[in-house]
Amino acid sequence: MKSKYYIAVITAFSIWGFFSLVLKSLDSFSAFDILSYRTIGSVLIMLFVSLALRLKALKTNIKLFKSITAKDKRRIIIINVLSGLFLALNWYIYIYVMNNVSVSATSLAYLICPILTMVLAYLLLKEKLFKLQWVSVILSLIGCLLLSLGNFTDLFYSMIIAFTYALYLVLQRKNQEMDRFLVLTCQVFFAVIFLLPFIISYDSPNEKTPFFYGMLALIAVVFTIIPMFLNIYALRGLNSSVVGVFIYLNPLINFMLAIFYFDEKVSFIEAICYLLIIISIVIFNFAAIKNRINRRRAAHI
Repeated sequence: MKSKYYIAVITAFSIWGFFSLVLKSLDSFSAFDILSYRTIGSVLIMLFVSLALRLKALKTNIKLFKSITAKDKRRIIIINVLSGLFLALNWYIYIYVMNNVSVSATSLAYLICPILTMVLAYLLLKEKLFKLQWVSVILSLIGCLLLSLGNFTDLFYSMIIAFTYALYLVLQRKNQEMDRFLVLTCQVFFAVIFLLPFIISYDSPNEKTPFFYGMLALIAVVFTIIPMFLNIYALRGLNSSVVGVFIYLNPLINFMLAIFYFDEKVSFIEAICYLLIIISIVIFNFAAIKNRINRRRAAHI
């Protein structure tokens, strides 16, 4: 029964979709304040889980790492160091855009992200794209270009968020040997290492309040560790391409909140652009699903 894996992935991306409700309550604090406390809090909790609750998995993976070739060790280390860098960049830009630009800009970023991920996978990993998927990429590009005519700033930030996370996802295609929770722990740890010089020298303009610490604890546990864990759990029983489809829950929930909760205005042209991007998403995933069905039919013949 795969229903529990579907429930896990739907819950994970739905939680991330409501992230704006918490972040907007902290818009009086700097993006770097939120980022530094989020990463440090998350890595401390994840290290505790790995050392206290998953010690057997940790020992097994240390043995596995020692048994692989020196070349594979270097590859795994480089991939996870770069992953930590892209996570740190993505989280910082996302928080900054959410609190200083617009909620809809972050929604657009994660609408673009899955298609951008596939294009990067095609360019960097030589993964195949079907003709219909290229049509969806062109439609998405047209939507983005039209959006840039009305508000280049939103599109610019959306593309940076999407690009950093897409690079992170592409790196994970070559990062499958080790336990996923331990890999995530290492990546967040490397993100903290990258941020540490800035954290030490950073002079925060904001006085920290109990509300700030409470919200950051909520972000670390509910909006970072829990959805990450659920995402990892879902990948045990579902193909990564299936899991990837559900990433759209995040921006769609976020976009609805931007319009109906935060009262952000969307022009007719912007609505058409978003519709084009959503159509491109449907076409893109229809091509992938059609190909999987054809392969299954061929396998039964």
